[in-house]
Amino acid sequence: MNVVLEHDGAQEKIMDNVTHLEVTGEGVIVSTLFEEPRLVKSARVKNIDFQSGLVVLDNRVLGND
Repeated sequence: MNVVLEHDGAQEKIMDNVTHLEVTGEGVIVSTLFEEPRLVKSARVKNIDFQSGLVVLDNRVLGND
């Protein structure tokens, strides 16, 4: 899976070939087999497209949608 962060109508690539994704109180932690885990602060999972292998994160404050 590839992970992108969506903001201001654009998508920023966070990490390719993600093997693990964990939602925490601080945000979303993504990791691969060979890279250090990365915390995307204040992020939430917006959608997952399994066919395309894409996870879209968004860091909008909940309740302001």
